[in-house]
Amino acid sequence: MNTAPPSPSRNTSGPRPRHPFQTEDAKLEAIAAKVLAGERLSFEDGVALYRSPDILAVGWLANWVREKLHGDIAYFNVNRHINPTNVCVAACRLCAFGRKKDMPGAYTMALEEAWQNAASGYTEAVTEFHIVGGLHPDLPFAYFLDLVRGLKERFPQVHVKAFTMVEVAYLAKRAKLTLRETLQQMKDAGVDSMPGGGAEIFADRVRHIICDHKIDGGEWLETARIAHELGLRSNATMLYGHVENDEDRVDHMLRLRALQDETGGFQTFIPLAFHPDNTALEHLPRTTGMIDLQQIAIGRLMLDNFAHVKAYWQMVTPKIAQISLRFGADDIDGTVVEEKIYHDAGASTPQGLRRADLIRLITEAGRIPVERDTLYRAVTRTEDSFTVAV
Repeated sequence: MNTAPPSPSRNTSGPRPRHPFQTEDAKLEAIAAKVLAGERLSFEDGVALYRSPDILAVGWLANWVREKLHGDIAYFNVNRHINPTNVCVAACRLCAFGRKKDMPGAYTMALEEAWQNAASGYTEAVTEFHIVGGLHPDLPFAYFLDLVRGLKERFPQVHVKAFTMVEVAYLAKRAKLTLRETLQQMKDAGVDSMPGGGAEIFADRVRHIICDHKIDGGEWLETARIAHELGLRSNATMLYGHVENDEDRVDHMLRLRALQDETGGFQTFIPLAFHPDNTALEHLPRTTGMIDLQQIAIGRLMLDNFAHVKAYWQMVTPKIAQISLRFGADDIDGTVVEEKIYHDAGASTPQGLRRADLIRLITEAGRIPVERDTLYRAVTRTEDSFTVAV
Protein backbone atom coordinates (compact mmCIF):
# COMPACT_ATOMS: atom_id res chain seq x y z
CA MET A 1 0.00 0.00 0.00
CA ASN A 2 1.25 3.49 -0.79
CA THR A 3 2.35 5.62 2.11
CA ALA A 4 3.33 8.69 0.11
CA PRO A 5 1.03 10.90 -1.92
CA PRO A 6 0.77 9.53 -5.48
CA SER A 7 2.17 11.85 -8.11
CA PRO A 8 -0.45 12.73 -10.73
CA SER A 9 0.79 12.14 -14.25
CA ARG A 10 2.07 15.32 -15.80
CA ASN A 11 1.51 16.43 -19.38
CA THR A 12 3.93 18.94 -20.82
CA SER A 13 1.80 19.97 -23.79
CA GLY A 14 0.47 23.51 -23.87
CA PRO A 15 1.84 26.65 -22.26
CA ARG A 16 3.87 26.60 -19.07
CA PRO A 17 2.11 28.07 -16.02
CA ARG A 18 2.65 31.80 -15.80
CA HIS A 19 3.80 34.11 -13.00
CA PRO A 20 3.43 36.43 -11.19
CA PHE A 21 0.39 36.05 -8.96
CA GLN A 22 -1.37 39.26 -7.87
CA THR A 23 -4.10 39.88 -5.31
CA GLU A 24 -5.04 42.40 -2.64
CA ASP A 25 -6.10 39.59 -0.27
CA ALA A 26 -3.23 39.17 2.21
CA LYS A 27 -4.33 35.67 3.29
CA LEU A 28 -4.51 34.61 -0.32
CA GLU A 29 -0.99 35.95 -0.89
CA ALA A 30 0.31 33.56 1.79
CA ILE A 31 -1.64 30.65 0.31
CA ALA A 32 -0.32 31.46 -3.16
CA ALA A 33 3.23 31.29 -1.88
CA LYS A 34 2.58 27.73 -0.67
CA VAL A 35 0.87 26.66 -3.88
CA LEU A 36 3.61 28.04 -6.11
CA ALA A 37 6.22 26.32 -3.94
CA GLY A 38 4.38 23.00 -4.18
CA GLU A 39 3.49 22.92 -0.48
CA ARG A 40 0.36 21.23 0.86
CA LEU A 41 -2.49 23.47 2.02
CA SER A 42 -3.95 23.20 5.52
CA PHE A 43 -7.49 23.20 6.88
CA GLU A 44 -7.12 26.90 7.69
CA ASP A 45 -5.93 27.58 4.15
CA GLY A 46 -9.01 25.86 2.75
CA VAL A 47 -11.37 27.96 4.85
CA ALA A 48 -9.50 31.11 3.83
CA LEU A 49 -9.91 30.19 0.15
CA TYR A 50 -13.68 29.98 0.56
CA ARG A 51 -13.77 33.35 2.29
CA SER A 52 -11.52 35.18 -0.13
CA PRO A 53 -13.36 37.89 -2.10
CA ASP A 54 -10.92 37.48 -5.01
CA ILE A 55 -12.44 34.61 -7.01
CA LEU A 56 -10.32 35.46 -10.04
CA ALA A 57 -7.12 35.12 -8.02
CA VAL A 58 -8.30 31.78 -6.59
CA GLY A 59 -9.12 30.68 -10.13
CA TRP A 60 -5.70 31.83 -11.36
CA LEU A 61 -4.00 29.65 -8.76
CA ALA A 62 -6.15 26.65 -9.61
CA ASN A 63 -5.47 27.14 -13.30
CA TRP A 64 -1.73 27.36 -12.57
CA VAL A 65 -1.86 23.94 -10.88
CA ARG A 66 -4.08 22.55 -13.61
CA GLU A 67 -1.73 23.65 -16.38
CA LYS A 68 1.27 22.36 -14.45
CA LEU A 69 -0.36 18.92 -14.42
CA HIS A 70 -2.08 18.80 -17.80
CA GLY A 71 -0.94 21.68 -19.97
CA ASP A 72 -3.81 22.61 -22.30
CA ILE A 73 -5.36 19.15 -22.45
CA ALA A 74 -9.01 18.75 -21.42
CA TYR A 75 -10.60 15.31 -21.20
CA PHE A 76 -14.02 13.94 -22.12
CA ASN A 77 -15.44 10.48 -22.77
CA VAL A 78 -18.29 8.76 -24.59
CA ASN A 79 -20.32 7.07 -21.88
CA ARG A 80 -23.83 5.93 -21.06
CA HIS A 81 -25.60 6.11 -17.70
CA ILE A 82 -27.73 3.13 -16.69
CA ASN A 83 -30.00 3.51 -13.65
CA PRO A 84 -31.51 0.01 -13.27
CA THR A 85 -33.97 0.99 -10.54
CA ASN A 86 -35.16 4.04 -8.65
CA VAL A 87 -36.77 1.98 -5.88
CA CYS A 88 -35.00 2.85 -2.65
CA VAL A 89 -35.50 2.08 1.02
CA ALA A 90 -33.78 5.31 2.01
CA ALA A 91 -35.65 8.59 2.24
CA CYS A 92 -32.84 11.10 1.88
CA ARG A 93 -33.97 14.71 1.96
CA LEU A 94 -31.54 15.59 -0.80
CA CYS A 95 -32.96 13.09 -3.29
CA ALA A 96 -35.61 13.49 -5.98
CA PHE A 97 -34.77 10.19 -7.69
CA GLY A 98 -35.68 7.46 -5.20
CA ARG A 99 -39.20 6.02 -4.86
CA LYS A 100 -40.80 3.50 -2.54
CA LYS A 101 -41.69 0.42 -4.57
CA ASP A 102 -45.45 1.08 -4.48
CA MET A 103 -45.19 4.77 -5.42
CA PRO A 104 -46.13 6.22 -8.81
CA GLY A 105 -43.07 6.48 -11.02
CA ALA A 106 -41.20 3.64 -9.36
CA TYR A 107 -39.47 1.33 -11.80
CA THR A 108 -37.11 -1.63 -11.88
CA MET A 109 -35.60 -2.86 -15.13
CA ALA A 110 -35.63 -6.54 -15.96
CA LEU A 111 -32.13 -7.68 -16.88
CA GLU A 112 -32.98 -7.98 -20.56
CA GLU A 113 -34.41 -4.45 -20.47
CA ALA A 114 -31.24 -3.09 -18.89
CA TRP A 115 -29.08 -4.77 -21.52
CA GLN A 116 -31.27 -3.39 -24.30
CA ASN A 117 -31.11 0.03 -22.68
CA ALA A 118 -27.32 -0.14 -22.78
CA ALA A 119 -27.40 -0.89 -26.50
CA SER A 120 -29.82 1.87 -27.45
CA GLY A 121 -29.21 5.57 -27.94
CA TYR A 122 -26.27 7.06 -29.74
CA THR A 123 -24.69 5.28 -32.65
CA GLU A 124 -21.28 6.28 -31.28
CA ALA A 125 -19.54 3.37 -29.58
CA VAL A 126 -19.42 4.03 -25.84
CA THR A 127 -16.31 3.28 -23.84
CA GLU A 128 -18.03 3.28 -20.43
CA PHE A 129 -21.26 2.17 -18.75
CA HIS A 130 -21.88 4.20 -15.57
CA ILE A 131 -24.31 2.25 -13.35
CA VAL A 132 -25.97 3.56 -10.19
CA GLY A 133 -29.44 3.11 -8.74
CA GLY A 134 -31.60 2.93 -5.64
CA LEU A 135 -31.32 0.66 -2.60
CA HIS A 136 -33.98 -1.85 -3.63
CA PRO A 137 -35.46 -3.88 -0.74
CA ASP A 138 -36.15 -7.01 -2.81
CA LEU A 139 -33.57 -7.34 -5.57
CA PRO A 140 -30.96 -9.96 -4.64
CA PHE A 141 -27.24 -9.38 -4.95
CA ALA A 142 -27.28 -11.88 -7.83
CA TYR A 143 -29.37 -9.44 -9.92
CA PHE A 144 -26.56 -6.88 -9.90
CA LEU A 145 -23.86 -9.47 -10.59
CA ASP A 146 -25.90 -10.86 -13.49
CA LEU A 147 -26.48 -7.33 -14.80
CA VAL A 148 -22.73 -6.77 -15.01
CA ARG A 149 -21.98 -10.21 -16.44
CA GLY A 150 -24.59 -9.68 -19.15
CA LEU A 151 -23.10 -6.33 -20.10
CA LYS A 152 -19.62 -7.82 -20.30
CA GLU A 153 -20.86 -10.67 -22.49
CA ARG A 154 -22.60 -8.28 -24.89
CA PHE A 155 -20.10 -5.41 -24.79
CA PRO A 156 -16.73 -6.91 -23.78
CA GLN A 157 -14.80 -3.82 -24.86
CA VAL A 158 -16.81 -1.40 -22.65
CA HIS A 159 -15.55 -0.46 -19.20
CA VAL A 160 -18.15 -1.04 -16.46
CA LYS A 161 -18.07 1.64 -13.74
CA ALA A 162 -20.71 0.43 -11.33
CA PHE A 163 -22.25 0.89 -7.89
CA THR A 164 -21.50 3.55 -5.31
CA MET A 165 -20.00 2.87 -1.88
CA VAL A 166 -23.52 3.28 -0.49
CA GLU A 167 -24.92 0.60 -2.78
CA VAL A 168 -22.04 -1.77 -2.00
CA ALA A 169 -22.54 -1.42 1.76
CA TYR A 170 -26.28 -2.03 1.37
CA LEU A 171 -25.82 -5.08 -0.86
CA ALA A 172 -23.25 -6.51 1.55
CA LYS A 173 -25.67 -6.18 4.44
CA ARG A 174 -28.55 -7.80 2.52
CA ALA A 175 -26.34 -10.65 1.24
CA LYS A 176 -24.75 -11.14 4.67
CA LEU A 177 -21.29 -10.71 3.19
CA THR A 178 -18.33 -8.61 4.25
CA LEU A 179 -17.52 -5.50 2.25
CA ARG A 180 -14.42 -7.24 0.90
CA GLU A 181 -16.38 -10.32 -0.19
CA THR A 182 -19.02 -8.15 -1.85
CA LEU A 183 -16.48 -6.06 -3.72
CA GLN A 184 -14.51 -9.12 -4.80
CA GLN A 185 -17.64 -10.75 -6.25
CA MET A 186 -18.46 -7.52 -8.09
CA LYS A 187 -14.96 -7.42 -9.52
CA ASP A 188 -15.14 -11.08 -10.53
CA ALA A 189 -18.45 -10.41 -12.31
CA GLY A 190 -16.85 -7.68 -14.43
CA VAL A 191 -16.97 -4.41 -12.50
CA ASP A 192 -13.89 -2.48 -13.65
CA SER A 193 -14.10 0.59 -11.40
CA MET A 194 -16.55 2.49 -9.21
CA PRO A 195 -18.28 5.87 -9.35
CA GLY A 196 -17.86 8.34 -6.52
CA GLY A 197 -21.47 9.05 -5.58
CA GLY A 198 -23.06 8.93 -2.16
CA ALA A 199 -20.22 10.73 -0.41
CA GLU A 200 -22.33 13.91 -0.13
CA ILE A 201 -20.67 15.67 2.86
CA PHE A 202 -18.90 13.51 5.42
CA ALA A 203 -19.70 15.65 8.49
CA ASP A 204 -22.19 13.84 10.76
CA ARG A 205 -24.15 17.03 11.46
CA VAL A 206 -24.86 17.50 7.77
CA ARG A 207 -25.57 13.83 7.01
CA HIS A 208 -28.18 13.70 9.77
CA ILE A 209 -30.06 16.46 7.94
CA ILE A 210 -29.69 15.49 4.29
CA CYS A 211 -29.12 11.71 4.17
CA ASP A 212 -29.49 10.10 7.58
CA HIS A 213 -30.58 6.79 5.98
CA LYS A 214 -27.20 6.33 4.29
CA ILE A 215 -23.94 4.97 5.64
CA ASP A 216 -21.87 7.56 7.45
CA GLY A 217 -18.76 9.23 6.10
CA GLY A 218 -16.39 6.83 7.82
CA GLU A 219 -18.17 3.83 6.30
CA TRP A 220 -18.06 5.42 2.85
CA LEU A 221 -14.31 5.93 3.17
CA GLU A 222 -13.75 2.40 4.50
CA THR A 223 -15.66 0.91 1.55
CA ALA A 224 -13.52 2.97 -0.82
CA ARG A 225 -10.36 1.86 0.99
CA ILE A 226 -11.21 -1.83 0.54
CA ALA A 227 -12.16 -1.30 -3.10
CA HIS A 228 -8.81 0.33 -3.74
CA GLU A 229 -6.98 -2.49 -1.96
CA LEU A 230 -8.69 -4.94 -4.33
CA GLY A 231 -7.51 -2.96 -7.34
CA LEU A 232 -10.76 -1.15 -8.11
CA ARG A 233 -10.18 2.51 -8.89
CA SER A 234 -12.97 4.94 -8.00
CA ASN A 235 -14.01 8.54 -8.23
CA ALA A 236 -14.87 10.76 -5.27
CA THR A 237 -17.65 13.33 -5.09
CA MET A 238 -18.73 16.14 -2.79
CA LEU A 239 -22.27 17.52 -2.82
CA TYR A 240 -22.23 21.24 -2.00
CA GLY A 241 -24.73 24.07 -1.87
CA HIS A 242 -27.24 22.83 0.73
CA VAL A 243 -26.83 23.00 4.55
CA GLU A 244 -23.06 22.53 4.78
CA ASN A 245 -20.61 25.30 5.66
CA ASP A 246 -17.09 26.13 4.54
CA GLU A 247 -15.52 24.06 7.32
CA ASP A 248 -17.60 21.01 6.34
CA ARG A 249 -16.41 21.24 2.74
CA VAL A 250 -12.75 21.55 3.73
CA ASP A 251 -13.07 18.64 6.18
CA HIS A 252 -14.61 16.52 3.43
CA MET A 253 -11.77 17.19 1.00
CA LEU A 254 -9.08 16.61 3.61
CA ARG A 255 -10.56 13.23 4.47
CA LEU A 256 -10.49 12.30 0.79
CA ARG A 257 -6.93 13.55 0.53
CA ALA A 258 -5.86 11.47 3.53
CA LEU A 259 -7.29 8.27 2.03
CA GLN A 260 -5.67 9.07 -1.29
CA ASP A 261 -2.35 9.30 0.55
CA GLU A 262 -2.94 5.74 1.77
CA THR A 263 -4.26 4.02 -1.36
CA GLY A 264 -3.79 6.21 -4.43
CA GLY A 265 -7.06 4.70 -5.66
CA PHE A 266 -9.07 7.82 -6.46
CA GLN A 267 -8.98 8.91 -10.08
CA THR A 268 -11.06 12.06 -10.15
CA PHE A 269 -12.65 14.55 -7.75
CA ILE A 270 -16.14 15.61 -8.83
CA PRO A 271 -17.80 18.50 -6.99
CA LEU A 272 -21.57 18.21 -7.44
CA ALA A 273 -23.84 21.23 -7.14
CA PHE A 274 -27.00 20.44 -5.16
CA HIS A 275 -30.25 20.68 -7.15
CA PRO A 276 -33.08 21.27 -4.66
CA ASP A 277 -36.12 20.97 -6.94
CA ASN A 278 -38.52 18.13 -6.06
CA THR A 279 -36.63 17.32 -2.85
CA ALA A 280 -37.46 17.92 0.81
CA LEU A 281 -34.94 20.78 0.63
CA GLU A 282 -36.52 22.58 -2.31
CA HIS A 283 -36.78 25.77 -0.25
CA LEU A 284 -33.01 26.19 -0.60
CA PRO A 285 -31.65 28.32 -3.45
CA ARG A 286 -29.59 26.82 -6.25
CA THR A 287 -25.88 27.46 -6.40
CA THR A 288 -24.67 30.34 -8.55
CA GLY A 289 -22.02 30.20 -11.23
CA MET A 290 -19.58 31.95 -8.91
CA ILE A 291 -20.02 29.28 -6.23
CA ASP A 292 -19.62 26.50 -8.79
CA LEU A 293 -16.38 27.94 -10.15
CA GLN A 294 -15.10 28.62 -6.63
CA GLN A 295 -15.70 25.02 -5.60
CA ILE A 296 -13.96 23.58 -8.64
CA ALA A 297 -10.96 25.84 -8.08
CA ILE A 298 -10.66 25.08 -4.37
CA GLY A 299 -10.98 21.36 -5.04
CA ARG A 300 -8.03 21.59 -7.41
CA LEU A 301 -5.94 23.45 -4.82
CA MET A 302 -6.75 21.31 -1.79
CA LEU A 303 -6.56 17.89 -3.45
CA ASP A 304 -2.92 17.96 -4.46
CA ASN A 305 -2.76 14.15 -4.79
CA PHE A 306 -5.72 13.85 -7.19
CA ALA A 307 -4.72 13.81 -10.84
CA HIS A 308 -8.07 15.04 -12.13
CA VAL A 309 -10.88 17.45 -11.22
CA LYS A 310 -14.08 17.15 -13.19
CA ALA A 311 -16.66 19.82 -13.96
CA TYR A 312 -19.76 17.66 -14.37
CA TRP A 313 -21.62 19.55 -17.09
CA GLN A 314 -24.95 17.93 -16.23
CA MET A 315 -24.89 19.65 -12.85
CA VAL A 316 -23.27 23.02 -13.52
CA THR A 317 -24.41 23.48 -17.17
CA PRO A 318 -22.18 23.15 -20.23
CA LYS A 319 -21.35 26.88 -20.11
CA ILE A 320 -20.00 26.80 -16.54
CA ALA A 321 -18.18 23.54 -17.28
CA GLN A 322 -16.51 25.29 -20.21
CA ILE A 323 -15.37 28.23 -18.07
CA SER A 324 -14.19 25.83 -15.36
CA LEU A 325 -11.47 24.65 -17.72
CA ARG A 326 -9.77 27.92 -16.72
CA PHE A 327 -10.59 27.45 -13.02
CA GLY A 328 -8.86 24.15 -12.29
CA ALA A 329 -10.95 21.51 -14.08
CA ASP A 330 -9.32 19.29 -16.69
CA ASP A 331 -12.36 17.09 -17.46
CA ILE A 332 -15.99 17.87 -18.36
CA ASP A 333 -17.32 14.26 -18.27
CA GLY A 334 -18.99 12.62 -21.23
CA THR A 335 -21.93 12.18 -23.54
CA VAL A 336 -23.89 10.58 -20.62
CA VAL A 337 -27.21 9.83 -22.44
CA GLU A 338 -30.40 9.78 -20.37
CA GLU A 339 -29.21 10.87 -16.94
CA LYS A 340 -32.09 10.48 -14.46
CA ILE A 341 -30.91 11.33 -10.95
CA TYR A 342 -30.19 15.05 -11.34
CA HIS A 343 -32.90 15.63 -13.91
CA ASP A 344 -35.45 14.34 -11.42
CA ALA A 345 -34.11 17.07 -9.13
CA GLY A 346 -34.80 19.75 -11.71
CA ALA A 347 -31.67 19.88 -13.83
CA SER A 348 -32.49 21.80 -17.01
CA THR A 349 -29.42 20.65 -18.93
CA PRO A 350 -29.78 18.28 -21.90
CA GLN A 351 -30.04 14.54 -21.19
CA GLY A 352 -26.94 14.00 -23.29
CA LEU A 353 -24.44 15.75 -25.52
CA ARG A 354 -22.88 14.51 -28.71
CA ARG A 355 -19.16 13.88 -28.92
CA ALA A 356 -18.91 16.84 -31.31
CA ASP A 357 -20.61 19.10 -28.75
CA LEU A 358 -18.03 18.26 -26.09
CA ILE A 359 -15.17 18.83 -28.51
CA ARG A 360 -16.62 22.23 -29.40
CA LEU A 361 -17.00 23.25 -25.74
CA ILE A 362 -13.38 22.34 -25.03
CA THR A 363 -11.93 23.86 -28.21
CA GLU A 364 -13.75 27.17 -27.75
CA ALA A 365 -12.32 27.35 -24.21
CA GLY A 366 -8.85 27.32 -25.77
CA ARG A 367 -8.07 23.80 -24.63
CA ILE A 368 -7.06 20.66 -26.54
CA PRO A 369 -9.80 17.99 -26.43
CA VAL A 370 -8.66 14.45 -25.68
CA GLU A 371 -11.17 11.63 -25.64
CA ARG A 372 -10.33 9.24 -22.83
CA ASP A 373 -11.53 5.95 -21.47
CA THR A 374 -12.43 5.61 -17.80
CA LEU A 375 -8.77 5.12 -16.82
CA TYR A 376 -7.68 8.25 -18.73
CA ARG A 377 -6.10 6.40 -21.62
CA ALA A 378 -6.46 8.13 -24.98
CA VAL A 379 -9.16 6.79 -27.31
CA THR A 380 -8.77 6.72 -31.11
CA ARG A 381 -11.98 6.44 -33.17
CA THR A 382 -12.78 5.01 -36.58
CA GLU A 383 -16.49 5.47 -37.34
CA ASP A 384 -18.40 3.54 -34.62
CA SER A 385 -15.41 1.60 -33.24
CA PHE A 386 -12.57 2.70 -31.00
CA THR A 387 -9.14 1.65 -29.80
CA VAL A 388 -7.60 2.54 -26.46
CA ALA A 389 -3.96 3.46 -25.98
CA VAL A 390 -2.07 0.94 -23.87
